[in-house]
Amino acid sequence: MLTPSSSQTDASNTGLASASDESFNDLKFISELGRSLLFTVHPKKVATRVAAAILDRVDAVACAFVAELSGIGLVTSEHRRGGEVDDGSLRREKVEKWLRFMPPQIGYSEQDAQEFMLGTGHSVEYISPLCINGVTRGAIVTAFENAADLDERRTRLIEAATQLAAMSVNLSAHYEVALLDSINEAREEHRKFTESILDALPVSLYVVDRDYRIVTWNRHREVGDQGIPRDIAIGRNVFEVLEKYPQGRVREEFERAFRTGRIERIEQQTVADDGSTRHWMVSKVPMRSHDNGEVTHVITVGEDVTMRVEAIHAVNRAEKLAAVGRLAAGVVHEINNPLATIAACAEALEQRIDEGAFEMSDSADDLSEYLGLIKSEAFRCKTITTDLLDFSRIRAGDRTPMDAGDIVRSAANLISHQKRGEGIELHTAIEPGLPAVSVDGGQIQQAVIALATNAIDAMPEGGRLTFRTYAKGSRVFIEVEDTGAGISQENMSKIFEPFFTTKEVGKGTGLGLAVCYGIVSEHGGRITVRSTVGKGTTFSIFLPATRPGDE
Repeated sequence: MLTPSSSQTDASNTGLASASDESFNDLKFISELGRSLLFTVHPKKVATRVAAAILDRVDAVACAFVAELSGIGLVTSEHRRGGEVDDGSLRREKVEKWLRFMPPQIGYSEQDAQEFMLGTGHSVEYISPLCINGVTRGAIVTAFENAADLDERRTRLIEAATQLAAMSVNLSAHYEVALLDSINEAREEHRKFTESILDALPVSLYVVDRDYRIVTWNRHREVGDQGIPRDIAIGRNVFEVLEKYPQGRVREEFERAFRTGRIERIEQQTVADDGSTRHWMVSKVPMRSHDNGEVTHVITVGEDVTMRVEAIHAVNRAEKLAAVGRLAAGVVHEINNPLATIAACAEALEQRIDEGAFEMSDSADDLSEYLGLIKSEAFRCKTITTDLLDFSRIRAGDRTPMDAGDIVRSAANLISHQKRGEGIELHTAIEPGLPAVSVDGGQIQQAVIALATNAIDAMPEGGRLTFRTYAKGSRVFIEVEDTGAGISQENMSKIFEPFFTTKEVGKGTGLGLAVCYGIVSEHGGRITVRSTVGKGTTFSIFLPATRPGDE
């Protein structure tokens, strides 16, 4: 019986110890890789750790991880000796093509070829498919300098690491997709919340980018006469959407905002289809990038300030009316006495002419003509001073509950008997069952007649004059509508001012509408106007309706 020599025994023991140590280190490698992947929740990090670990353990020249994951896309990580590379030797188009053609689900090597990797000086590649739920989703490609380096131990290590990677990347992919879904859901909720805030703001708001494309359009920008639906506006060029506005002015405003980066506030006016004027305060607010401070978007905010502007105008008109009233009260009496003396002297001279006192004068006819002019102009001045006196004394007299329809019918009847203008058609539209209004009937009728007289003067070629009365809410409306020349935009804010008139000299004092305004204001009401040049004008008087129990 042969027994091994001591030298043979030592060599054998050394070989067994070496193999045992190698196996222990391989198991330790797999265990440590598994623990490190246990808490790795992102597919990219899984790819990076696995590729780096395999490269170091099997002493390869390069190792690439590539996987096509549902909901995420292509995940890659490539390592060479010396560290990770962003854009290395991996032939991605080759890998993607390989994935489409049902690759084998077991590892295999490509001998003497650079199938998936280039430029690393290798002579053999080992491809270990990543199988997730029975479907090949990618591979780990390991490149060796010499074919002899790819032995059975290294193959088993790569396969074991691949299986760990497949399980980890599957779990991390599910986490990533869930995280992305959660983020997208949160973003969508945030977008809806932001959109709800913008829609709730009591202003018109929209945002354009540097290409002048609309990216935001809130609900208030959709409503009203100037409104445009959001679906039509979003994504389109702002100059195409706002084609009703002066293109040069709008473009200049946006270019200035992008160029200067300063907030700009602009007052604008628009005229609705019914002729009413709306006043807007438009603010251009530049948005800057956090990275470089460049203006990337411009927010346009439009606030309807019509009520504020009308209130300011009303205060100004009231102040002017009060000042003119005080002036008129003090001046009229001083003027009336001289006018009465002038008129009386003129009449006395006319009487003497009629008696023949100036028969021998060659200028008797001229004297008679001049006296007639003096008398007529004196009486015209007397009419003006009388209007001024009436204007200065505007006070609501005895108020009693009355039917506004009866007041309008009476005014229309008086106008019809005045025979003013030719070709004027009178129409009345009185809503039945109107609530009563507590007014001085004579003064309200005076205001309606003054409006109707102006309307007739605005229709020298004839037209349609309509008296309309109806109730809405707690107010009663009286409207006088004509189909005349209309009022120009520049005159709209001045029509209630004392002495403002567009009539020829001698045909109007400019006090009629001022008197109307004073009468309506004294009754706690309002008077407004809508007008379109060439189509006509509508004056509206709003009076508060009496409530049950009001005296």
